Amino acid sequence: MQQFVDEVVIEVRSGKGGAGCVSFRREKRVPKGGPDGGDGGDGGSVVFVVKNNVRTLYNLLRKKRFYAKNGLPGMGSQMYGKKGEDVEICVPPGTIIYDNETGEVIKDFKTDNERFVFLHGGKGGRGNMHFATSTNQAPRYAQPGLPGEEATVRVELKLIADVGLVGFPNAGKSTLLSVVSAARPKIANYPFTTLVPNLGVVAIDDTETFVMADIPGIIEGASDGAGLGIEFLKHIERTKILLYMIDLTSDDFMEQLAKLQTEIKRYSGELAGKPYLVAATKLDVPGSEERLAELKSKLETDGENIIGFSSVTHAEVKTLLYALMRKIKEVE
Repeated sequence: MQQFVDEVVIEVRSGKGGAGCVSFRREKRVPKGGPDGGDGGDGGSVVFVVKNNVRTLYNLLRKKRFYAKNGLPGMGSQMYGKKGEDVEICVPPGTIIYDNETGEVIKDFKTDNERFVFLHGGKGGRGNMHFATSTNQAPRYAQPGLPGEEATVRVELKLIADVGLVGFPNAGKSTLLSVVSAARPKIANYPFTTLVPNLGVVAIDDTETFVMADIPGIIEGASDGAGLGIEFLKHIERTKILLYMIDLTSDDFMEQLAKLQTEIKRYSGELAGKPYLVAATKLDVPGSEERLAELKSKLETDGENIIGFSSVTHAEVKTLLYALMRKIKEVE
């Protein structure tokens, strides 16, 4: 199984241009042949290509050095050297390239099949056929090829989704994703079942869909490094809206929303300021209806709306999805 990798530092280098050729025509019955040295080929470039079927940066982690080929030197008879082969680096949508030293964003990729020539190959040198003049009809000079470019960059993946799920471990995030989409995240009754982010396409009907992202559960102290969730919060930074999920079977269900929002705000004020909805999970468990009423009473006093649902019985799941779709359209 391929490892999920969302950040890696790589070295890239474009190819050197091939040298021009110093050559003179040497043909039978042509005693004074002129210069015929061809040009060197250009060096290969470093090209990033966005591919939807690439899910992680694992291929970059395995290699770490991506060097384009050098251009070949020119030859006699005005023959040009072959251009160096480009090196293509395939990345998923949502990839960002940073300068590793300054942290400056070089490129932010969002569209499938997008191509970005990052480093151009060195120009090939001109052969001596270009330097003949009336006073120098036999030039013994050709240009060397220009060197390529080098860089060290940090490549980071931030998933692109419409809805980001936020909740404590075992709040039912993965179960909801598995019910409303074709995604099949690992589900079990213990903390941190989700170890990597998961994406699922949710179809409301034949025409309306949105993308939902599930990340590992957040625990108190996550913003200080506890648990797994903080490491993956960057994957919901690009979402249009957040869905805070409250576990009705938890002893602290009344305080969960405030705790989650505190951790999110400590991680990123921008993320905390995103539009959101609140949903209460596990409505199928005995006693959950009463807890939902209690929670609604408190949250509605604070101006919050909350939707209770069950991923097991599918009760109110459609209501939740339509509410999410309406919220997404409001944001757009």
